Amino acid sequence: MAAEAREQVKGSYLYYKNRPLVREKDTICYGDFSERCVLIFEIMSYTETNGNKVPGKIFIQVIESATGAILKQADKDGMYEAFTYGMFWYEKFLNEA
Repeated sequence: MAAEAREQVKGSYLYYKNRPLVREKDTICYGDFSERCVLIFEIMSYTETNGNKVPGKIFIQVIESATGAILKQADKDGMYEAFTYGMFWYEKFLNEA
């Protein structure tokens, strides 16, 4: 069976370290699907801090782009901790031969 050809989504995106960072509702995706893997954050809960709703529990996954296989996953408290751990794993998997 032939692979499905998809057209690239048009529009402007936020980029971090020359890779797209896209959010849709409670899912944040970081990375380019043409590379080995992508980083996915799922916001599982929110907390209120100083009258603002901020992400609480975050589920992190590093997923292989070609197969969708999960390379690493965990959950962390707060976006800062989740992003720190996620970026470390993401860079590690991208740099593996």
